[in-house]
Amino acid sequence: MAWLPYALLSAVFAGATAILGKLGVAGVPSNLATAVRTVVILIFAWAIAVGRGEHRALLNAEPRALLFLVLSGLTTGLSWLAYFRALQLGPASRVAPIDKLSLPLTVFLAWLILGEAVTARSALGVGLMVAGALLTLR
Repeated sequence: MAWLPYALLSAVFAGATAILGKLGVAGVPSNLATAVRTVVILIFAWAIAVGRGEHRALLNAEPRALLFLVLSGLTTGLSWLAYFRALQLGPASRVAPIDKLSLPLTVFLAWLILGEAVTARSALGVGLMVAGALLTLR
């Protein structure tokens, strides 16, 4: 389970993203806020990839893999635009849990497209997380 520490770090940073994003969109249009965030991520990610020499792998990448990365980037961009607008309009403590309703969709798509198993236990866990997210609406 070498992935677990990274997943936990992702959760910590995502939580901080919600608070920092909410503070950032207070005086800036949400689309501009997303653009600024994207430039920072672009510079940061490329600096790491170049620093580790991973940018060379781009020349050997399969076109299919690049297509899916581009599509993933487009959906990420749309998600960020919607997320920052939601943060601008609503409280972070409600926006972030609703944003995480992507979890059941991810589990369903992983089962449908990737053939990943969904056990009764994981389905129950996802159901409880959905219920928890929906409870934040009241």
